[in-house]
Formats: sequence, structure tokens, C-alpha cells
Amino acid sequence: MPSATPSTIPEGVPTIRVVAMPTDTNPAGDVFGGWIISQMDLAAGTTAAFRANGRAATVAINGLVFLEPVAVGDEVSIYTEITREGRTSMTIHVQTWRRARHTHLTSKVTEGDFTFVALDANRRPRSLPPIKPGDAPVNPEI
Repeated sequence: MPSATPSTIPEGVPTIRVVAMPTDTNPAGDVFGGWIISQMDLAAGTTAAFRANGRAATVAINGLVFLEPVAVGDEVSIYTEITREGRTSMTIHVQTWRRARHTHLTSKVTEGDFTFVALDANRRPRSLPPIKPGDAPVNPEI
């Protein structure tokens, strides 16, 4: 397993925050990686739907590496940021952090880039709408 590197928790409020439960574990007793990925996809999907002003679908997940396990009872916080936009698609960088139960100790669990495409009523790609005042900005540095 790759070793966790010191990181700074992202600024702002997480898109999703949830407590890992016993039903989310794999046979080894750690929280199942698929559950973590599904939570990341839910968070990225929330950001994508907001930016698309409607339906959006996941088309790719890139660069996902698990740095450390999540235990039952850990608070899992997922942060999202739109890092790229195309005509119909967007890339959302997603970071997952854990806080051990009954402590203030936090550490990064994983991160990756999720690509979404905006969809119309017929589930076909459509153009992203113009950004309106109050919309989350795309990161201009990436």
C-alpha cells in the first residue's frame, strides 16, 4: 500500500461527510474500497449536476490510489473541485479524508479525477450552461 504523504486538508466545506459503518466493510474488516469510490462518485456527481444545472453522468475515473485504510466509525469527508471544463464535460478533482473517531486526527485516504458529461432529457451529451453568479468557479490554475 502506498504511504500517506503529509497533506493539508482542503479549505471550505466538504461536499459529503459520512461515518463509515460496519456494513461498509470488506472481509478483512476495513471499509471496502468500492464503498469509498461510490461516496466519491456521489460527491463528484453532486458538483457535476450543480455545474451542469441538470443531469450529468460519470464517464471516467483517473488516478485513484488508496493511501491508507478507513476504519468503522471514522468520519469520511469528501471535497470536490472542478478543475477542467470542455463543451459538454468537466473534470472534478475529488479528495477523501478520514477523521478517526473520538479524535481530531485527519489524514488523506485517496484522491482522483472524475470526468462527467452533461446530459439532456434523452441522455445524450449537451453543452454546459454558462456560469451564473454564485456558481463554483473552475480552478484557473489547472
